[in-house]
Amino acid sequence: MYGRGQRSPGLGIGPPVTPPIVKRLLIALAVIFLAQHAIPGLLEYGALRPALVWQHGYLWQPFTYMWLHAPLPHFGHVAMNCFALWMFGSQLALAWGARRFLRYYLLCGVGAGLFIASWPYVAVGLGMADPLNLIYSTVGASGAIYGVLLAYSLTWPDRTIMLIFPPVAFRAIWLIPLIFFLTFMMDPRGNVSHVGHLGGVIVGWLYLRRSGKVGKLFTLNQLKYRWRRYRMRQKLRAVRNEEFQARRRQHDRDDHTLH
Repeated sequence: MYGRGQRSPGLGIGPPVTPPIVKRLLIALAVIFLAQHAIPGLLEYGALRPALVWQHGYLWQPFTYMWLHAPLPHFGHVAMNCFALWMFGSQLALAWGARRFLRYYLLCGVGAGLFIASWPYVAVGLGMADPLNLIYSTVGASGAIYGVLLAYSLTWPDRTIMLIFPPVAFRAIWLIPLIFFLTFMMDPRGNVSHVGHLGGVIVGWLYLRRSGKVGKLFTLNQLKYRWRRYRMRQKLRAVRNEEFQARRRQHDRDDHTLH
């Protein structure tokens, strides 16, 4: 995907500058991804398992899981997270500064980890899930990445983002709903931790609401207003297209008459 800022005269792929804090995070993710294949037991020890966290005291796992990723040949897992961090995190880090960005990134990642560790107990207690869910492992920086995506979409809600596939353009404010929708559609087997994604968004939203340093956050009235505005724009485009086609048909008839 690529985006266009409000002041940018054209389309651009990726941020103009990659700040040092984002470079360090990318290097850390890459090094740890290689290390988990070279060091026996690292993935097993650092992956998040709810039963180990709350029943055996593995309290480091809500932090360590966010630095690990699905092993080879599933390279796309770490690649997509790194790409999103570079694409959206770079601009956010430039605007916020390294310290605030790193604090926010870690907070969203650890917060998502606590959601992942806690929700299975709630689901099992309500009879919504099998107790085996307590021993399933989760890895990946997606919780932190979703927090970054949320902050980007709320900091620059009117920026235009376009997916390469499918080629769809939309405002940044709709980034999180669209990503959730696409993730659900592309995960028929339930291998993706949607709870972790949602946890990163919730923790990020609470942080941003408390800080008050971004634009207005999601409210039902704002979503209704944006949806009505979107529908009006679609209708206006349809009317303009119809008028253009009518003028074109009239022009063709005039040319035929002249000849």
